[in-house]
Amino acid sequence: MAIILLVVTGSVAFTADARAGCMERGFCAELIFDKAEYKPGEEVTGRVILTSHYPAMLPTTINVKIHKDNRLIDQLRTTIAQVYPGWTEMTLRPFGLTRLNQGPKSMGQWRIVLAREASGEILSEAGFTVITDDPGPITVPPGFKIETYALDVPNARSMTISTRGTLFVGTRTAGKVYAVIDTNKDYRAERVITIASGLNSPNGVAFFHGDLYVAEIDRILKYPDIETRLDDPPRPVVVNDTFPRDRGHGWKYIAVGPDGLLYVPVGAPCNVCEREDDERYASIMRMRLDGSRLEVFARGVRNTVGFDWHPLKRDLWFTDNGRDMMGDDLPPDELNRAGEKGLHFGFPYCHGGDIPDPQFGDEKHSCQEYTAPVKKLGPHVAALGMIFYTGRMFPNEYKNQILIAEHGSWNRSEPIGYRVMRVTLDGNRIVSYEPFAEGWLQGAKIFGRPVDIIQMDDGSILISDDYRGTILRVSYR
Repeated sequence: MAIILLVVTGSVAFTADARAGCMERGFCAELIFDKAEYKPGEEVTGRVILTSHYPAMLPTTINVKIHKDNRLIDQLRTTIAQVYPGWTEMTLRPFGLTRLNQGPKSMGQWRIVLAREASGEILSEAGFTVITDDPGPITVPPGFKIETYALDVPNARSMTISTRGTLFVGTRTAGKVYAVIDTNKDYRAERVITIASGLNSPNGVAFFHGDLYVAEIDRILKYPDIETRLDDPPRPVVVNDTFPRDRGHGWKYIAVGPDGLLYVPVGAPCNVCEREDDERYASIMRMRLDGSRLEVFARGVRNTVGFDWHPLKRDLWFTDNGRDMMGDDLPPDELNRAGEKGLHFGFPYCHGGDIPDPQFGDEKHSCQEYTAPVKKLGPHVAALGMIFYTGRMFPNEYKNQILIAEHGSWNRSEPIGYRVMRVTLDGNRIVSYEPFAEGWLQGAKIFGRPVDIIQMDDGSILISDDYRGTILRVSYR
């Protein structure tokens, strides 16, 4: 029996390729763990199955255990050399930006690579991801605590929470919607249930009066009375299927406003373009919960993936992602306020309130004609989810103030974002814009990417991370 020894001390979840990539010569290395999640101190077990058709080799199973050393290479090399002479170089190669062996509380994405020792020719690869329950190098202000709420929520994006405390999580690339359940009410989820799969970028989720609304790119679905059927979800009802089908900025954030209407954005189907043929593009729309009376609420909004209403004034505030290809420092992302229907926020003619677009900005489209943002955010930070904090757990200075998840830049020469920002208000005036939680970016290495923020019943907040596939919780002592 060979022993795989890795660095694991806390709870850990594994996701492995169902089958390693079999090369043309028919060699496969399959890594399988006995369970999806292990608790602290529990022995982690699994197996590696080696199969080859040329040269012929019967399936060979290597049982594995995972402890704190890292002797995988030696253990597997010895076994493989006995059954497969000449192919004795077994290595672990990280393909993520974080390394498992940085410490006992970290995560990593790895591939087992079987290569010919002399030439380095790769024979087969098998991939797996290891995620521990430690939130990693994330820092929060003194008195606050950040910890893992849920592991193994792949591609976790927008969130909504029910009155019973069930957390529903949408995804952008996984095509799934999850129900994350804290069974014993200890603010640590025990179950993650996939309640829908095979959907078209179901990023947006909204829970209202017992029903779950899910936004795909081109339609809104409803799962009636969902909490009574989490293990046997009902077939969804199509509420509205008239939205554009463009995938560019087509994923949606949705929420029910104080007026009882469902707000649904439609992003610009491009980096920057003028679509006067269809007023739905680059807008925030709203409709009744039955899908009727769909109308444009705000225009000139390139791509908002997060909004909330002021808890006292009831006006809509939202983030908006600025266009690309104007350099590292232009334009800024935006925090906007829509106090009424019918406002135009500038796209594609004007960015940040005072930056004419080099292609579409001209004397016919002066920046003065459009509603300027209440705050210019960092350039290319990808500001997504935002909330007004209304709980009682955090210090009083957080009351009715804004928290914004910045997903992080993708094409800036020096990465920026990858943090949660706190925006302090004095009326409608921005007093400060400063980090609240940061550390997802370590130098040039990406540890995670915050997407959305939601407040729990006790006043703590949850932060989704689609890079790690986890949900974090921030509380205050």
